[in-house]
Amino acid sequence: MILFFSYILPLFLFRSFHYRNICEMVKSTSIGCDEYLGSGRVVDKCGVCGGDNSTCRLVSGVFKHSLSKIGYHKIVEIPEGATKINVTEMVKSRNYLALRSRSGRSIINGNWAIDRPGKYEGAGTMFTYRRPNEISSTAGESFLAEGPTNEILDVYMIFQQPNPGVHYEYILPSEKLVSPQQPSRRPEGNAVNGQDGYDQQNHQENFNPAGSGRYSPPPTENQVPSVQPPRREREYNWKLTGATECSASCGKGQYSIFHCVNRLTQVQVSDSLCDSSSRPSPQEEACNLQPCPAFWDIGEWSECSKTCGLGMQHRQVLCRQVYANRTLNVHTSRCRHLERPETASTCQLKICSEWQIRSEWTSCSVPCGLGQRSREVHCVSNVGDFVPDEECNMNLRPNDVENCDMGACAKSWFYTEWGNRCSAECGMGVRTRGVLCLTNQISSLPLEGCGSERPADSQVCNNGPCENRIEWFTGPWSQCSAECGTGTQQRSVVCLMKSNEGFTVMPPYECSSLDKPLRQQSCSLKACGAKWYHTDWSACSKTCEGGFRVREVRCLSDDMLSREGCDVQLKPEEKEDCNPEPCIPLIDENCRDKYFNCNVVVQARLCVYDYYKTTCCASCSRVAHKQSTYRRQS
Repeated sequence: MILFFSYILPLFLFRSFHYRNICEMVKSTSIGCDEYLGSGRVVDKCGVCGGDNSTCRLVSGVFKHSLSKIGYHKIVEIPEGATKINVTEMVKSRNYLALRSRSGRSIINGNWAIDRPGKYEGAGTMFTYRRPNEISSTAGESFLAEGPTNEILDVYMIFQQPNPGVHYEYILPSEKLVSPQQPSRRPEGNAVNGQDGYDQQNHQENFNPAGSGRYSPPPTENQVPSVQPPRREREYNWKLTGATECSASCGKGQYSIFHCVNRLTQVQVSDSLCDSSSRPSPQEEACNLQPCPAFWDIGEWSECSKTCGLGMQHRQVLCRQVYANRTLNVHTSRCRHLERPETASTCQLKICSEWQIRSEWTSCSVPCGLGQRSREVHCVSNVGDFVPDEECNMNLRPNDVENCDMGACAKSWFYTEWGNRCSAECGMGVRTRGVLCLTNQISSLPLEGCGSERPADSQVCNNGPCENRIEWFTGPWSQCSAECGTGTQQRSVVCLMKSNEGFTVMPPYECSSLDKPLRQQSCSLKACGAKWYHTDWSACSKTCEGGFRVREVRCLSDDMLSREGCDVQLKPEEKEDCNPEPCIPLIDENCRDKYFNCNVVVQARLCVYDYYKTTCCASCSRVAHKQSTYRRQS
């Protein structure tokens, strides 16, 4: 009997171990499906050799709820039996993902301890936790697992800033298909409660799988898949013969060793005699379980705070320690034996560009009053090139436009002297002068504006009688279309017979033998340079005994700006005397003295009384006039 069990038991263990290896290999690789079954089939996404993806379904979704309280918030639960698990943050953020089994064990980022990226075992599978580089990547963190899971898992978010969205997906067998269970959106119910920093109440309330509320029992470890093993029995198989030496002074670091042995005698033979594809994968085992010494865990440097010039960058430095293959945050005092790395550093990506003023201020846009002037301001790189303004500090940008005050404005009519040339060589003609309404910067003159009474710009002239003859007669040229520079002007051209008695209009063919004058020509009023312009005289300062009046005189160029190029000898007078006649009091015939001694009334200064002012009217009036004249002269 002992001999029987010594033979049968190794054979049973070999077959059980061999079948499990076949099952796992068939599920994990399409080559295994083809090699062992010899049918040319491949494994579908459900892990079935030659399957048509009909025995499972993909479950996916996005968690987009807005959260408000810092801490653990449940995202979704992953049912038992799930495979191809992928939970990924859609955009990089300061939040973290966390994973916990329904049995209460924290797998990733539990109890406020942030694990390093790597592989973590839980729920019968291996999870790969990834946290992309903080500077060079915009992708969020994630964890993935092949599965299948052997218990329900809860996915959490450690909330610190607005949720950018978390995408999740996994595959379930059809008989276990349930809807993904997201928590109801109750931020106030997601406070940190319970062990490991997870929300236990929320965990229980949101566990409500669809259907009957029960899951199909997971397959047992020794369950043989519906794949028939090869009929040919193998003579050799793999056997666990020991473990490697511990490679670490603390935590895990020991691996199992498998050798090829004779199936019956269990004698070790060359490994080449066993099927290399069925060799079990070495499993890491714990050894030297004493706590590892604390160490400084250094994060990646953040982006530089400035795109140019001297800025700052920061990184996270945590004191951490390994306990039973879990890396936890511990108090900084445990790392006091080590020099703490710097958490901040200066940085400079490039030299900043600077503002440069490339021109002087332009002249003011108006001759008087408030206007604007401008200049060129550019952002220049350190090599002298013009670059966009955004590359310079906008707070330091010099003004390129500013207001300018050219003094108060008052409007007046300005005009030139009459022209010396008459428009007709004989008979009646016309001569003209320039008239402009310009702003006046001298506010002391009694000028209130241009008004509607525009001074005449043309007057009649006569160069004497004309002989009796037919000729083209031209009217006066119209005003030039341009106030300065080149413009155009028109005139009327008619055929007239001139005589001393007057003009007679003739048909145009009567003058056909004569050269017809031009009806239009170019003109330039101010091509000759600066001229003197003046305003009307102001009112006289006195009505009698000599006063004065003034007017403003300007030398203006073609562009109507003040210049100094006019002939000083031709400058019109700016001030002249007026009203030189003496002031004579009006004598009233009815104002007479009624008494011969009114001089006594004057000497007694009684003229201030109405009785004496009427009785001695003439004497009192003479005295009042003399006093008024004396005060004006003073």
